[in-house]
Amino acid sequence: MPKISVVSPVYRAEKIIPELISRIKESVENITMDYEIILVEDNGPDDSWQVIENLAQNDETIIGIKLSRNFGQHYAITAGLDASNGDWVVVMDCDLQDQPEEIPNLYSEALKGYDIVLAQRHQRRDSFFKRFFSAAFYRVLGYLTGSKQDESIANFGIYSKKVIDAVKSMRESIRYFPTMVKWVGFKSTKLKVKHNKRSEGETSYNMKKLLNLALDIILAFSDKPIRLAVKLGLLISAMSLVISIVYLAKYLAGHVVILGYTSLIISIWLLSGLTMATLGLVGLYIGKTFEGVKQRPIYIIEKKIKRG
Repeated sequence: MPKISVVSPVYRAEKIIPELISRIKESVENITMDYEIILVEDNGPDDSWQVIENLAQNDETIIGIKLSRNFGQHYAITAGLDASNGDWVVVMDCDLQDQPEEIPNLYSEALKGYDIVLAQRHQRRDSFFKRFFSAAFYRVLGYLTGSKQDESIANFGIYSKKVIDAVKSMRESIRYFPTMVKWVGFKSTKLKVKHNKRSEGETSYNMKKLLNLALDIILAFSDKPIRLAVKLGLLISAMSLVISIVYLAKYLAGHVVILGYTSLIISIWLLSGLTMATLGLVGLYIGKTFEGVKQRPIYIIEKKIKRG
């Protein structure tokens, strides 16, 4: 029988964890009795770690990992993947919007010959703001990365060991699990699943965090912004050449005596703004490269608990 690892990043979920574990165990035991539940606590402000610690002390299937600070959801997922030993790995959020009861369905679909089965959320039960921003984000991300993106798919899915090993080998400092899975390839499919409302609390992603995440992903997985900046610069240069020829022709014809102050000021401000924007964009890429060459650890574990 296969060994299954279930990895879930945990943040502000102290009231949800007991139900999460109970439902995961009930679902996975329909497949195999050889499994592990890896809960990675991302140094949240509540007592989630104490709950994980208490449960792990009495249950050998639970592995608890506490990070030294709040690294972020996708870094917590990486910590869980590094600790996993399953033939198949399930990645899911802890808020129970991803329903553990779908795990057997995902596994059954994987047995048809797929290495990746992604959970496609049917009728998302998120707020209007989150759905709107998610749709906009994925459209922009798809355009800038040159790949098709589906806003109905997030982290939830089941992945074979070779897929997870490939993802684990990617040690870049910017982490975004769905894009990394897409990059490694392998045979994949989608399965429609039910999506629940949050059973407790609110999402930890505010507008600032979402924008920072979007910027990091675009800078890490695409050089298209720089290409667009180059194209824009070439376009403006071509327009400037045309305008210069027009004004030169007017001057030679005697229609222009004094060059216009307005056109001069507009040109200075426009070109200066574009120059600053382009330099800023290049600076962002250099900054991310600087972060990468430091080779700092992707995450730091403060505590780890496993019975036996």
